[in-house]
Amino acid sequence: MTDPTTALQEQVSALGPFFTFETHVAGSELVAPWRKLSEVARVESGVLEERVASVRAALAGGGGRPAEAVELRVAASVAHLGLVARVVSPLLGLAALRRLPSPPPTLDDLRWHSGLGGAFALSLPRETGAAVARDDALATDDAGSVAGARAAGALLEGPVGDLVDAVAAFSVSRRILWGNVASAVNGATAGIVSAAPALARPARTAALLMLRHPQLRDAHTLDPRNGRFRRRSCCLIYRAAPDAAGAVCGDCVLVRR
Repeated sequence: MTDPTTALQEQVSALGPFFTFETHVAGSELVAPWRKLSEVARVESGVLEERVASVRAALAGGGGRPAEAVELRVAASVAHLGLVARVVSPLLGLAALRRLPSPPPTLDDLRWHSGLGGAFALSLPRETGAAVARDDALATDDAGSVAGARAAGALLEGPVGDLVDAVAAFSVSRRILWGNVASAVNGATAGIVSAAPALARPARTAALLMLRHPQLRDAHTLDPRNGRFRRRSCCLIYRAAPDAAGAVCGDCVLVRR
């Protein structure tokens, strides 16, 4: 018989590669290739610098150019968007299933092993899945759930905020970085709605709890007529193309209306 934690993991992981996660016992010994995600936020570790350099080389390599042809801040922003999307997606997936980890795991709790070209492997503490409680407020369209708002705030002010602080050191404006976060939340929500339409209402409610947080409130706009999301900044990826003439993302502030 499948235990509840494993069943919950399988439900979330079925939503797509950015939602997939493994589990580990909190505080257990690290086993290679797993590492703590918190090393990304520690300047002295050099892990973030290494990841940004790898993203920079990949972006430049697509056009047959040397890594130096891509601005460092562009690579840092793109790396940040990937990291944030990977952290936010499974937690938003849990919220869509009306399971709110409270408090959410910290970067020190999360484990990963790095990889480019897709979603890197991520592991959540098993206790996160075992301890979450059902929040019936997410079964409605009421985005004023106290428990939900607290969980969203703890996530944004905790692991997500730590990643913003770390990448800001690469001369990327916080406006861009919080725009990345808003874009990641919207992208994860769209992924859930596409993969599991029955979860559309709780997914959108959970997303609104995050998007209405002070850190994200001014990072995006939502068209009240159709719910169309648009960020108020640009992740800068268009600048990675020769002559900074690349395409922009569909939710970018630079998209012509």
